[in-house]
Amino acid sequence: MKQASLGAGFELKVKTTRKREFLRQMQQVVPGRRLEALIAPHMPSPGPKGGRPPYPVSVLLRIHFLQQWFALSDPAAEEALYDVPAFAEFVGLDLGVDTVPDETTILRFRHLLEEKNLSERMLGLVNGILTERGLMVRSGTVVDATLMAAPSSTKNQTRSRDPEMASGDESEPRTTKKGNQWSFGCKAHVGTDAASGLAHSVVVTPANVADVTQAHALLHGKEQDVFADAGYQGVDKREEVQARHPKVNWHVAMRPGKRRQLDPTRPLGAVLDELESVKARIRARGEHIFGVLKCVFRYTKVRYKGLKKNAAQITTLLMLANLWLARRRLMQPCVG
Repeated sequence: MKQASLGAGFELKVKTTRKREFLRQMQQVVPGRRLEALIAPHMPSPGPKGGRPPYPVSVLLRIHFLQQWFALSDPAAEEALYDVPAFAEFVGLDLGVDTVPDETTILRFRHLLEEKNLSERMLGLVNGILTERGLMVRSGTVVDATLMAAPSSTKNQTRSRDPEMASGDESEPRTTKKGNQWSFGCKAHVGTDAASGLAHSVVVTPANVADVTQAHALLHGKEQDVFADAGYQGVDKREEVQARHPKVNWHVAMRPGKRRQLDPTRPLGAVLDELESVKARIRARGEHIFGVLKCVFRYTKVRYKGLKKNAAQITTLLMLANLWLARRRLMQPCVG
């Protein structure tokens, strides 16, 4: 038997795991310096005497991104930096030399982003870069919404549910129902680019707010055509849409019951059925961003109380989802 060396068990062996590969790709596509420059003016200035020097914006911002990608609370993010070498490496911390930000520091940075509405500005900055690279065309928009569940339990200090979320109890006035299932939570209304499927606008409301009421807020004003599912029937006749977007062409899906009545053997029925199929294929691009949120980033439930906090997180997640969807094209060198 071969004798084990004194150093056995202490050699550093690194494997390119899926987590490391994910972080490597995101490291390349996240415009770190431009985002840091956006946030830096809002950071608190260090005191005149003594005190611990502030952490660099780059460290706190990358920790914030890790929280979004891997569903980490503030205490869990602090512990993960000690437990997962890939996380510390991504953030830029040398655990043998640097101190790790504690959970309070991480919490304060998150609150800063929420209070200054920096999540919306970061989304706008990233979308500007995507437009410059020709990845966001902006000639058409797909509007859609998705439900995000919230804890319905009342086993907490206040013995109450979040008052800003819609109730899933049919007996209460604020209700929402999809199919035969009542839901408690919020709703993310998202406008995506019809050509690329990248999100450019978002509005977060209680889950019982109808999709059609938020359609006007999801348009950037440069699109010529807007595609929507059957839940947006009559959107072109609404006052707020007529006032803000009078020249937009709305392509709303036919209600399922009416479509089932089409006779594909008749010329008109066949044409209308094919038209609905074309509209459905375009609308499907708007679902990709929801797939990244729920399947890649595992964001299926809201994490905080209150719409403002959850809206800031959802906006940040959409920004990161845009970068994830466009990562392969962003990693290609610019030509010209």
